[in-house]
Amino acid sequence: MILFEKKYDCIVVGGGHAGCEAALAAARMGMAVLQLNLFLDNTGHMPCNPSIGGPAKGHLVREGSALGGEQAEAADSSAMLIRWLNTSKGPAVQALRAQCDLREYAAHFLLAIESQKNLDVRQELVTDLWVEDGAVRGVRTKYGYTYGGRTVILAPGTYLSGKVYIGTESFFSGPLGQIPSLDLPASLRTHGLEMGRIRTDTTPRLHLDTLDLPSLQQQGSAEKPLAFSLWREGAVHEGYFCYLTRSTQETHDVIRENLSRSPLSMGWMEGAGPRYCPSIEDKVLRFPEKESHLLFLEPVSRGNKEVYIQNFSTSLPLDVQTAMVRSLPGCERAHITRPGYAIEYDYVNPLQLTPSLEIKKISGLFCAGQINGTSGYEEAAAQGLLAGVNAALKVRGEDPLILSRSEAYMGVLVDDLVTRGTQEPYRMLTSRCEHRLLLRHDNADRRLAPLGRKTGLLGDEKWNFLLARWKRIDGERERLEGVRLSPSDELNSELAALDSAPLREPALAGDLLRRPRVPYSLISPFLPGGEALSEDEGHALEVEIKYGGYIDRQRRQVTRLEKMEEVLLPGDLDYGAIKGLLAESRQKLAKVRPRTLGQAGRISGVTPADIQLLSIYLNSLRRREPCEGTK
Repeated sequence: MILFEKKYDCIVVGGGHAGCEAALAAARMGMAVLQLNLFLDNTGHMPCNPSIGGPAKGHLVREGSALGGEQAEAADSSAMLIRWLNTSKGPAVQALRAQCDLREYAAHFLLAIESQKNLDVRQELVTDLWVEDGAVRGVRTKYGYTYGGRTVILAPGTYLSGKVYIGTESFFSGPLGQIPSLDLPASLRTHGLEMGRIRTDTTPRLHLDTLDLPSLQQQGSAEKPLAFSLWREGAVHEGYFCYLTRSTQETHDVIRENLSRSPLSMGWMEGAGPRYCPSIEDKVLRFPEKESHLLFLEPVSRGNKEVYIQNFSTSLPLDVQTAMVRSLPGCERAHITRPGYAIEYDYVNPLQLTPSLEIKKISGLFCAGQINGTSGYEEAAAQGLLAGVNAALKVRGEDPLILSRSEAYMGVLVDDLVTRGTQEPYRMLTSRCEHRLLLRHDNADRRLAPLGRKTGLLGDEKWNFLLARWKRIDGERERLEGVRLSPSDELNSELAALDSAPLREPALAGDLLRRPRVPYSLISPFLPGGEALSEDEGHALEVEIKYGGYIDRQRRQVTRLEKMEEVLLPGDLDYGAIKGLLAESRQKLAKVRPRTLGQAGRISGVTPADIQLLSIYLNSLRRREPCEGTK
């Protein structure tokens, strides 16, 4: 082995969404970073559906933008169409979703990392960790090099012992026929990491010209300019559409008749699949009463004619996939360009991670993305960003950035992983977040940009942009609460169009905005003087005013819960010494090693009675400490 002459502050293994965000974050914080990718052309690769966002996932992307991440920029620069989802529901669950050009998205990330100061990129296959005295020292590669690093971030995606299944055929592979990583997972086990197997599925790709699209309902982009990024103006996209179709009874019959040829039914795959994005054969089996399932035909790039079938993942044989596809309305003559498949791969049990995403037993070793058992580009990018920040902070000798569940969806994601673990691909959902009214798309900048500024990810230009934005919104809120609008035919006509009662006497503009269906855009033209907010700013103000009472109530709930989060647990606490704890609780507490009493209470199987006993024991320890100190 040849020791590379340059030593790095941070080595990132992997060039996917997690790896790119991690490398960029650490480099932007002034670290000397090396990113090792087994195939540079796979940088920012989107092997599944090239879409970004959706409920909870879109929140993660916006939060990443507020902290200083790159995924929002990549999504906006490559978007072919973009829409708001859940517009009929409350603001807590409304989110953006964009269909992206997978080549442009990947090109954005590749250019970003190749242009980033302090960041070296190299195509090599990492085969082993270099660990001494319980701390990581670097990595070794297939080409004979050893690279020294003060920290290492593992973000290998689904490549660890990746194995693809298509019917009765199976072979070791990364996504879409790429090279797998076979040596590194063996090394991780050698160094004492607990590993498991999980799987994910993808769908057949179709040739656009073989589809009868005019017969299907099309869904285009929003007519208003939209963007994930806080730092760019929204855009209106034209010329690209998604198309709605449905599975049929014939589709379901084909699936049932061929289940014996499924690798899952043959017992070949040991890893659990995604609960919230099941294959089409899983859906047919689990919901036999449903006559059809909604599907979307979605473009993948401006530069080709390939189409992705959303909600139609499968690992059945190719001939069966052909029959299934041609049973769909609009797809009777469809040509499959790439078959669907299942991919099974190794992951690290996330209970071995601290909330900073560092491995507990190996100092300086961080993990991010699908290696932690998650599913999705957005979950991967969020973890990569946090791992990159925390690796840099560790090198600086500073405390890690740990987001609470009431601060960010990112905090919920990490807390779920390190506290509860997962035995199936974890997907971020709005239902996982108990404080989601506080964690909205529109206030991600308020919540997280100060932290991005503190870590050094947000420079003066971006910070000053936000200060000006907040000043405008706060000023307009003050104006709304101080200006009375008088009744007028024009104003009452606007209110009547929304089935809102007309004004009979002057009213505060703020009170008018608190009405359920009245938007800021209706009120702003009637306000005397001043300049109206942009649509994005107006929406943020509108939500804060309309839902102010609910938001205040949730903040009070968070304040009560924070008291448990302030109770720190000693890292070496002997849970076996606490009388009355359930045996299961002792085992899980000892394995997870929660940082706080609040985190202990979120561990599956740990009861409220256990938490009460733990609290009493901690108080007894504190009472003893002064006495012992006076002896």
